[in-house]
This record gives sequence, structure tokens and C-alpha cells, in this order.
Amino acid sequence: MKMEGFLKSAICLFLLLSLAAEGALGLGMPCKAEGQTCEALVSFVTQAKSNLSAIAAVFQLESYRALLAANAWALSVPASATVPKGYSVKVPISSCACKNGNGTSQGGPFYTVQPNDYLSLIAGTVFGGLLPYQDIAAANNITNPNKIYPGQKFYIPLPCSCQESNASSSAVHYSYVVQNKNTVQGIASEFGITEATLKAVNAIVNFSSIQAGQVIDVPLKACSSNISIKSADRNLLVANGSYAITASHCLQCSCGPRDLDLYCAPAPLAASCSSMQCKNSNLMVGNVTAQQTSGGCNVTKCLYNGYVNNTILTLLENSLQPQCPAEHVLPTLTRPPSTLPAPPVEAPSPAALSPGRSASSPGRSTSGSGTSGSVEVPATGPSGQKSTAPDSLKCISLASMLILGLPHLIHFGYW
Repeated sequence: MKMEGFLKSAICLFLLLSLAAEGALGLGMPCKAEGQTCEALVSFVTQAKSNLSAIAAVFQLESYRALLAANAWALSVPASATVPKGYSVKVPISSCACKNGNGTSQGGPFYTVQPNDYLSLIAGTVFGGLLPYQDIAAANNITNPNKIYPGQKFYIPLPCSCQESNASSSAVHYSYVVQNKNTVQGIASEFGITEATLKAVNAIVNFSSIQAGQVIDVPLKACSSNISIKSADRNLLVANGSYAITASHCLQCSCGPRDLDLYCAPAPLAASCSSMQCKNSNLMVGNVTAQQTSGGCNVTKCLYNGYVNNTILTLLENSLQPQCPAEHVLPTLTRPPSTLPAPPVEAPSPAALSPGRSASSPGRSTSGSGTSGSVEVPATGPSGQKSTAPDSLKCISLASMLILGLPHLIHFGYW
């Protein structure tokens, strides 16, 4: 037993020294596309039955309709529609950036501390386990993670990626929180990508090296656009099987399912929009005409070309094709589920550690007075809650606290 204790202490010391030598914890997801920005998605696992309006508010989306688009839900679904506890909702991030080898959301979201909040509650419950509480502490220069105040506003560095994949097509990167019984094979099959691509972008060594709670990068096949570089949505990228609302809610741009050609047409929303008619034609955006000739099929398309100064730009495209194109098929749109779908029949993943990030999700504390004074509870919850984390994770947590406090110890002459 003494030898076992000695070994645990030695491992802890090694982890402490290794992390301290790096100087800081890595925030976000591994991302080698240094300096690049992109649109991305994150997986929000609901911790209770939630409505779409509340989820949009947590992530500070401009409209709850961004959730409808990302999840291929019909635009007729109201903001009051709910999703069950434990459901993974795709949430769009308008700007993800790769810096210092890691990808994080830019410009938010932000969270205002409520009475009885603590950091691991914010990370694990409010934001569904997308990031560990240490990332919030590091991103906001919180020197004492055990002491936060109601009213404080914290930047939440959501993990994301602009990492190039081996896929030949464009990709929207989805930060997916691994669920129980997920496997590399099952995740790849569910999202229509190859196992090789999934393993490559996440540096997964073998098929069984993922565990529930990890956040991994799932590069979804996507439709890219030829929108003008002057357009407000010039970086528009839409995941296959979904759509996006753009040009001040005037256009609905869909991707797939037959091909990866972006298809934009007027959105069925009450909006004041500029003209969507292509010049020198009677075609509107999304209209296609085809005429069979002896030399092939003359095809004319009215395409969306950007949104500048509240004006919708259009592009009339003419081409001669060997055969006339089939009618465009839009993605099948659904409604949020009322219950969780049946879990896939897959082999359970072992508890092997892997490159992903994970975070515990404790419940909200009901103790305390609920006043607006400082919240002096441990970062992982009120005193009296017993930690069940493995010793290795406790060491890492201790290491992160040392790193956060080390500069201050040096500054005040205690080191």
C-alpha cells in the first residue's frame, strides 16, 4: 500500500511539473489551422427538458431560428418547442479561431454568474459539459476558482476547430460531446464520414480510445458558396442535410442531400427584402430553366451572390450541359423530438484516456442564502460533496490550480 501511495504521488508530481512547464492549460480543441477563422458547430447536451428560446439565450444567438437551421428543423417550429433531457442539439458558432494550436469561439458567448453558481456547474450543466471549468478560469484570469460573485460576467471559450481534414469536400467542424456507448465506428456512420477522417482530425490511435464526456471534432461534409468577398456572409458554409438563413432572414440556403451544391431561395419568413430577381431575366433567386437542344441542354440559373448594404446580389449563370439536371431535392426537415431516440447497439467504450476534453456535470446546489454576496464554494461544488474523480484527474485539477496561481505567487515573492 505504501508503494502504491508513493507511485500515485510520483505520478501527481510528474503531471504538476509537466503542466507547470507548459505555463498554461490549453483552451479549446487541437487546431493546426493557425490564424484561420471559420464557422463551426458545438454539441449542447441538455441537462433538463429545454425550450429552443432558452438554449438560444444561453449561447446568445441572434435568433432561435439558427438552431432550427443547424438541426434541420422546419422554420414553422416555434421558439417554445422543447427538446428532451440528454439530447444533443447542434449550436452554431459564427466565429471560431485557431490560435496557439487550439480553437475557441470568438466574441462570446458570455455568462453572468447567478447566486449559488460555481464554475463546474457553469461548465458542466449550463453549457452541457462542453468544456472543463479550468478553461473558464484561465480565459477570465480567475485566480481563485473557488470564489466567484453573482453578477460577474465570464467569457466562455467554447471548443471548436477550423482543422483541415482529409475529406475532399468542404467541412463544417462539429464539436461533439461523446455519449454513452458511442464508438468511433458509430459516430462516423451517424454523421456520414469515414472512420479514417474522424481518427485523423482527433489523433485517435485506436477504435476504442474514446469515452463518454469527451469533446471530439466531427468534420461534417458541407456546401461551400461562391458568394462575393464583399458580402456580409462571404464565409457561408452549410452542413450537408441542413440549411442556413441569411441576407437578413430573406434567403434560405440548403445543402444536399443528393449533392454538395448550395441552393438558395427566398425564405418563407415575413421579412422586408430587396429584389431577388436576376438582371436581364425574369428569374428569381433559386429559379432554374433547362431547354434540350441537339448540342446538349441549355441551363440557366439565378444564383444568390451575396448581401451588401442591405441589397441582395444575384448572378445569372448560363451553361451547356450533356443532359438536363433533375429537379433539386431539398433536405428533409423535421421537428425537435419529444423523446430521446433509441441508443445505437454498439460495444461500450472502455475508460481509456484520449486527446479529447471532458468535464463533470454536477447538479445545482440548493444550499446557501441566495443573496448577492460572494459565492465561496469550491469550484467543483459546495463543501460536503465528495469527489469521485480518478486520482489522475484530481492531479490534473490540482495542476491547473497551481498554474493559475503560479504567476501570482511569483509576483508577490512567495515562490
